[in-house]
Amino acid sequence: MFELININSFPVFLLILVRVLGFFVTMPLLSYRTIPIQFRIGLSFFLAFMMFYTIDSSGFVLNELFFFLIFKEALVGILVGLIGYIIISAVQVAGGFIDFQMGFAIANVMDPQTGAQSPITGQYFYIIALLFLLSVDGHHLLIDGIVNSYTFIPIDTFIPFHDGNIAEFVIRAFNSMFLIAFQISIPIVGCLFLVDVALGIVSRTVPQLNVFVVGLPLKILVSFAAILVFLSLYIVLARTLFTTMFETMQGLMSLFGGA
Repeated sequence: MFELININSFPVFLLILVRVLGFFVTMPLLSYRTIPIQFRIGLSFFLAFMMFYTIDSSGFVLNELFFFLIFKEALVGILVGLIGYIIISAVQVAGGFIDFQMGFAIANVMDPQTGAQSPITGQYFYIIALLFLLSVDGHHLLIDGIVNSYTFIPIDTFIPFHDGNIAEFVIRAFNSMFLIAFQISIPIVGCLFLVDVALGIVSRTVPQLNVFVVGLPLKILVSFAAILVFLSLYIVLARTLFTTMFETMQGLMSLFGGA
């Protein structure tokens, strides 16, 4: 128990703490503004304290590269959490697609979790996705990911940024995010497209009818009905989204480790 007090083991604990803190800064759920900073720092400290006794640091040597290792640990934690946050942002992108067709694109709301404006439908889907993530213990899997990251990225190695596979992997992650966002939004957007086609036909056959007055409430009604019908499909896509998020985080850690 007195190993942590030893001056030779403190740099190792500091490196672990920096990676965990960087991960909690950008990861989904625990990086939001509604989570107190004191809670995140305390949780990072105790998690790093427990990880300190499970990580093999026998090959670590304190030298002039220690400050570069600190920068590397912070970069690993931030990027691994950020890639997960980018993938889960597909829900917000899908909500933006839907709101644009519904006519709600101008009525963005302030997200208290991130402090940024977000589409109304996207915020609704995002809350459901976070509740689904919590219900399946996804937050435990996220924490387990940063704990097991040392099996991919040892504490005394650097990231091979000269390898072009990392950039290609990030581009594929962005493609996956937009593909999932399109899959989430296409049922509602497709229904609204059919409504636009029907309104166009009505405006030609019945010129006396003002489709601009009738169209907006009709599209809102159809979109709400479509969301109610396709909500079960959204849960299946949310499960695919989280699976993609975990696989992307694991793949990025493998590339950082030189695998």
